[in-house]
Amino acid sequence: MSAKVGVVVFPGSNCDHDAYFVFKELIKADTKFLWHKEGSIGDRNIIILPGGFSYGDYLRCGAISRFSNIMQDVVRFANNGGIVIGICNGFQILCESGLLPGTLLRNINLKFICKTVSLKVENNKSIFTGNFGIKEDINIPIAHGEGNYFCDDDTLTDLISNNQILFRYNDNPNGSIYDIAGIQNIKRNILGMMPHPERASYEELGNTDGIRLLNGVAESMN
Repeated sequence: MSAKVGVVVFPGSNCDHDAYFVFKELIKADTKFLWHKEGSIGDRNIIILPGGFSYGDYLRCGAISRFSNIMQDVVRFANNGGIVIGICNGFQILCESGLLPGTLLRNINLKFICKTVSLKVENNKSIFTGNFGIKEDINIPIAHGEGNYFCDDDTLTDLISNNQILFRYNDNPNGSIYDIAGIQNIKRNILGMMPHPERASYEELGNTDGIRLLNGVAESMN
């Protein structure tokens, strides 16, 4: 089985073409866009929920997207073990959909933050982090106003004890609890992260830490 990637496009998505380019042109995977009004993901076996401002981020980030036609099938696919990656706004959508625990709040400084940050790989025993070393420091850009991950104490205890935390900030930019930058679900098939790996995938830009993650996921389908 080879990787067949579907990049979901919502009104307001603005990182969809970046994700598409990395998978299609750099990784050479079979990649297509999935419009939010479609009722099925078709034959796709990896789903990307990209960054942006889906439906204008009205109500809460991702709160409207969870009710879109395509997300009904994405939820079915994820619950059946399908691989789903939510990046930035996509992470917010995963939390709103109940596919990942917790929520994303306003950044602690109440400002939009756009810069490259240092992350530590907390767990490299997953399909998302197998190309990294344990406790390795990597550099991935962020661009968000509501990336402050929050959950209750019991949920945090579960995330830690179940090794669901994949990435933590070395210098927490947004106030996230326990410096959390990215988590996986208990079944290990869903990843949500605020940093943008698709923006760290070009040798010309001097950073390829992100493509190591995305390429590893594609290779897991071989």
